[in-house]
Amino acid sequence: MEYGIVIICLTCVIIILRILFGSSKKQIEAIAENKKLDELVSKYPDNIDMCKEYLKILNNETVAIEEDKQATNSLYIAISNKIIIAGVKDSFTRIQTIAHECLHSIQNRKILLFNFFYSNIYIVYFLLISVLALFQVLAMKMVFLSILIIGGFVYYFVRSYLENDAMIKARFLAKEYMEKKKISSKEEIEEIVHAFDKLNDVGIKTVNFALFLQIALEIIVFCMICLIR
Repeated sequence: MEYGIVIICLTCVIIILRILFGSSKKQIEAIAENKKLDELVSKYPDNIDMCKEYLKILNNETVAIEEDKQATNSLYIAISNKIIIAGVKDSFTRIQTIAHECLHSIQNRKILLFNFFYSNIYIVYFLLISVLALFQVLAMKMVFLSILIIGGFVYYFVRSYLENDAMIKARFLAKEYMEKKKISSKEEIEEIVHAFDKLNDVGIKTVNFALFLQIALEIIVFCMICLIR
């Protein structure tokens, strides 16, 4: 019975937060689709050179840089101190995306490493207790559920801090970079930054909702297993 209550409560919360913060992929794609701005940003250096210039501004040139032309998302890997840049060249969003990953590289090292290891431990814990519950060899299920919920809070808090910090600051770093390069006029820079603001307004809400949704679905899945087994 208690597992059913948890499922109902979380489902209600997901629906409410989806209405308040959720957005569709089409909304983000619509904002990111701007041929005029794509043309303006095409004048800037390629992704690798841009990344190096960002890191120079941030006084952090020890980071390894790699471009993966097959990847669709860029990321910073804390454990190896490496930035992997997606092979995106035709979108104006690349100028902020690269700034975002470079900003990750200067965040608190302890928090970055904690996030890396804790995220993997949290996933393994969820899979382990789910499998054990499925095969009916898990005692004190409510205790393990409580640990899963508390662990989810920690995961969300740390991950959302890192992502929000980088997303908010990326807009300002991108603007500073464009002003230093002097490739675009002041008016063009303002137009690009305004598009970043629109993109971030949707993106920040979407990322935070997605993080919560991931945790909530894991809790719901575990509760459903406990109900049926």
